[in-house]
Amino acid sequence: MAPPTPQHHALANTQHKVFWLDHPDAPATTPPLAETLCTDLLIIGAGFTGLWAALQAAKANPGRRIVILEAKTAAIGASGRNGGFCDALITHGLDNGFSHWPNEMPTLVRLGNENLAGLCADVAAHNIDCQLEATGEMGVAVEPWQLEALAEEAEAWTKLGASVELLDTHQVRQNVNSPTYLGGLMRRHDVVMVNPAQLAWGLRAATQHLGVTIYENSPVTQLSRSGTGVQAVTPQGKITADKVVVATNAFPNPVRSARRSIIPVYDHVLMTEPLSSAQMTSIGWEGRQGMADAGNQFHYYRLTADNRILWGGWDALYHFNNGMKPGAEHNPNTSNLLAQHFFTTFPQLEGLNFTHQWAGPIGTTTRFSCAWDTSHQGRVAWAAGYTGMGVGASRFGAQVALDLVDGQTTERTELKMVRKRPVPFPPEPVRWLGVQATRAALQRSDRRQGRRGPWLKTLDKFGIGFNS
Repeated sequence: MAPPTPQHHALANTQHKVFWLDHPDAPATTPPLAETLCTDLLIIGAGFTGLWAALQAAKANPGRRIVILEAKTAAIGASGRNGGFCDALITHGLDNGFSHWPNEMPTLVRLGNENLAGLCADVAAHNIDCQLEATGEMGVAVEPWQLEALAEEAEAWTKLGASVELLDTHQVRQNVNSPTYLGGLMRRHDVVMVNPAQLAWGLRAATQHLGVTIYENSPVTQLSRSGTGVQAVTPQGKITADKVVVATNAFPNPVRSARRSIIPVYDHVLMTEPLSSAQMTSIGWEGRQGMADAGNQFHYYRLTADNRILWGGWDALYHFNNGMKPGAEHNPNTSNLLAQHFFTTFPQLEGLNFTHQWAGPIGTTTRFSCAWDTSHQGRVAWAAGYTGMGVGASRFGAQVALDLVDGQTTERTELKMVRKRPVPFPPEPVRWLGVQATRAALQRSDRRQGRRGPWLKTLDKFGIGFNS
């Protein structure tokens, strides 16, 4: 029998819990809706999009009656399960943005920077203790062909007026010490790190302070027109609203027409125990910047406030017919692979243990970025599909949804990104087959020095794809 590997030792006592949500300061759950009410604005979903929509709507109009209905508890989905990378970009990367909206990219980058500045200002104004760190992010090449991709990205950033730094092998390893690194690209000024659960809980408290009412454990089972408004039905109550913002992201959208635009894919994450001072010295990482590989299949990783390493990414798993059963959150093969890759990246940390492992559904679209639309004669607006980049972009998504539902024409609503819906995913079983074919093609592309084969080139031609 083969001896146990480092990853098996490291995973031996791991808890199947979300590290961020496994905290004694989690807020007490509010009672479910158990009556019939009327309100001015109803928000469905208490993740980042819903909470940002509530906060911004309450600040813009202090007298507006606002209610949030949450199917479970605030931040239980992607908002509390992500890596806490808060990126100014709202287009899921520069390359993706240029492929869809080349003429709008200067505007989209500016709006993204303004959005991140506004997010940081809101965190300060409402005293939200979410461990926000303005660390920036470093992309790293772990294969020779990825160096060219980083150089092209650096050139694109420079043309947009951004300050980035291209690093050679020695420089990148001086920042973070891994034998796998061949080069890097440092973005210092437009990415911050946060504790995502504490950001969501802080937003929840801020909205309540402004008079927003939240009903948790209140899933919406029906959404329909009622007189001059829209009625939402829950298992124990009903609420009629003048306007509705739907912010369910990867979870089933009560607006039927939205469902083909969004699919849930599962991203898996490991969290280590806190590193000792000697272990920290062995890897450097004094800048505490967020990290990400430059391949199609990539890892993202970061340090927490107590010097744990969060390590996620690589696999993006789609389950047939938008499957979201609890079993989808546990995949031993993926966890073992992630742990193996961790010790390949940081062999000097052999002996370090993982304390938590979890997964969560990412809402993705065929263009990898948020989509919006309205329904019910314009009284309902929805925003969803950030494809793993929603910590910052959700604030922008919420602003757009509010503009749309309030019938306001703004710079945001005039964007082609907002006005044009992504190509819908096909029905099953074609959907599942297409996703699996794309995953396999992305893996082949990484093995072939980034060369995109016929399948990926066809998807590129039509501006569609699959990513995490």
